[in-house]
Amino acid sequence: MTSYDNYLMLVDMLNTQVPVLGFVAASGTGKTTLLTLLIPILKQKGLRIGLIKHSHHDFEIDRPGKDSFRLREAGASPVMLVSRYRRAMITELDPEQETRLEDQLKQFDQSELDLILVEGFRAEKFPKIELHRPSLAQSLLYLSDPDIIAVATDAVLQTLPHIMQLDLNRPEMIAEFIQIQVMKAHD
Repeated sequence: MTSYDNYLMLVDMLNTQVPVLGFVAASGTGKTTLLTLLIPILKQKGLRIGLIKHSHHDFEIDRPGKDSFRLREAGASPVMLVSRYRRAMITELDPEQETRLEDQLKQFDQSELDLILVEGFRAEKFPKIELHRPSLAQSLLYLSDPDIIAVATDAVLQTLPHIMQLDLNRPEMIAEFIQIQVMKAHD
């Protein structure tokens, strides 16, 4: 089975209107760095990009003393903060339940997007590109994750034939892979 065939099978499972592609790796490998380089290239090609980033840490995007923080602390959930420049929706989640990618995808207005990129959600079943730097001495994830369709690396690896190998230092190559292999699946 090729990485493209595997991608098609996984896409059907997500039940989304637009392609979804994840980026997974050990912490410190450069997922966010790659995405900050990749997104402008994809936007230049006319794609409207959404992104979901999974965090294992608690975070606040609101600050104590602000009205929206006070309203949320009073029990409102969700709270939507809107200006003429951007919108943020803050929804309290049950900390006892692990967040699922499928639930987060439902929050996107997919009619306004061409592609959703995901950083993290490594254990979920959806198409992913693994980032791998042999210098970090981490195990390859694709060996135990059949949902990985390609490996972006900064060194030549001996990978299985169905795994496409991409140059981690050439985001334009990864963007081309996304356009040819990932976007084609939704045409």
